[in-house]
Order: sequence, then C-alpha cells, then structure tokens
Amino acid sequence: MDSVNLHEKILYPVVRVRAGNAGGSGVLVYSEPDPKDKGKFINILLTCQHVIDGAIKIRDEWDAILKREVKRDVLDEVVIEVFDYDGSKVVSANSTTGQIIAYDKHHDLAAVKLNSNTRPLAHVASIIPKDQIGCLQLFDPVWVSGCSLLHDPFPNPGTLTYLREIIDQKAYLMQNASSIFGNSGGGLFQGSGEDFNLLGLTSRVTVTQLGFGVDVQTWMGFSTHPDRLYEFFDHQELQFLYDKKDDFYKAQHRRESRRKDALRSIILDSQGVTEDSND
Repeated sequence: MDSVNLHEKILYPVVRVRAGNAGGSGVLVYSEPDPKDKGKFINILLTCQHVIDGAIKIRDEWDAILKREVKRDVLDEVVIEVFDYDGSKVVSANSTTGQIIAYDKHHDLAAVKLNSNTRPLAHVASIIPKDQIGCLQLFDPVWVSGCSLLHDPFPNPGTLTYLREIIDQKAYLMQNASSIFGNSGGGLFQGSGEDFNLLGLTSRVTVTQLGFGVDVQTWMGFSTHPDRLYEFFDHQELQFLYDKKDDFYKAQHRRESRRKDALRSIILDSQGVTEDSND
C-alpha cells in the first residue's frame, strides 16, 4: 500500500470544523481557480449538518411583500482549521472562517466555502463516481479519517460491514473502522485502488445505554451512503463538485433562480392566483 498516496488522499484533505460550542471534522473536496478573481481559488469542504448546526439560526420575520411572517435562516461563519504537513508531521494548523453555502438537515450534510483561504489546496478528496457505487462489497478495506475528540486528524483502518443500513429512513454504510465523537463530518475512504475515493462522511456511532451512562461501540460506525451525497449535490445545485463542466457561479445562479421561483409561487399562492391563470 502506497504510504504517500494514503497521506495525500486520506489524511491531508481532512480539516477541523468549529461552530459555536460544537466541533467536528470536514473533508476538502474542491479547490479550483476563481473565474471572477484571477490568481485566487474557490475552496469548499463537506461536513455534517449537525457539526455546524450551531451556526444556523431560524428566525420568524415579517415580510412586507408577503404580508406575513416567514422563516429565514441566518448563517454565522464557522471556523475551519486546514493542516499543513511534512510527511506525517503536522507543521501548522491554519485557521480561517468559512461560509455555509448549502445544508440539509435530512441528509445531515453541509457544504462550506473557505473565506480568506483562497490559495490553491494541493490535496482534496476524490468523491467516488456514481457508476462505481454499485461495485462496493462487504469486506472492502476502508479508512475513517477525522478529528476524533477534536484531536488533529488521524486515520483508522477497517472494512465495510454493511452496505445499506436504514436509520430514520436514511441509508448509511456501516464500517468497523473505529470512530467516535469528533469524527462527524470526517471522511470514509476506500482503502484500496489508486484514488482512495471518498465514500461518505462519518456521521453516527452506536451507543448503548448502561444504567446512568452510555457505552460507545466505536467499531460500529455509520457513514453517509454515497447515493445520498449525490442526492444532496443535485438538490442543492452543487453539481460542480463532481461535474467539471459546471462551476461555482453557475450553481449559485441556479440556486438564486430557484429561490426567486419559490418566492414567486408563495406570493401568487397568497393572492389566490395559480401559475397558469390569466387573471
């Protein structure tokens, strides 16, 4: 197994994420030139929604156009630590703020754009292609890489132990690579092949109630199923994360168009007007 590839594909893309009093992990998945700002790069990571939930506030506000209260989300910045390495040694942890550009509580996923860190990032994770998801099998070697208990990132090896565990109507991969609190938002990576693809984000561990305490089964962890990654990308107009023909600004334009269309529908509905009405 190529040690250099393991470092570059599995360890180096992992970051530490903090939001309010909570924290966890994240995985850098995008670092491409900014077409609107020469010399700068757009850098984006994935994490779990529950990791950055403290930065999301839902408020009831009066809308003068709709003449009623509506719910709006107010998104605080989150803090991201990107690590520089010399081989296996952490040289520095560079702290920057990040802007939440998309989140989905159902899928427990979020995308965050780094604010001040606009330099090219040499190491980003490769997301498993759609057409390879069906090739996953039990006993496939995997690595969990994250900031367990908010420690600097480190990897744990294991295997896939269940391919589609359904919890709360959501699909997960189950793996026996040890994970614990703080790993949330970190990556589950393929443990073989050339790309060491990102399969999903570590998001749940098994906990058993024992009297007044709990016992954590660190070897029975659950990660976002890769099908759900693509559902999140497509629903949130983040296709640029896997489609080289798309880009960040096209995605933002589509998101804004959808928002305006939704607002228009709400206004028409409040006026008792249907979309195809000639009134």
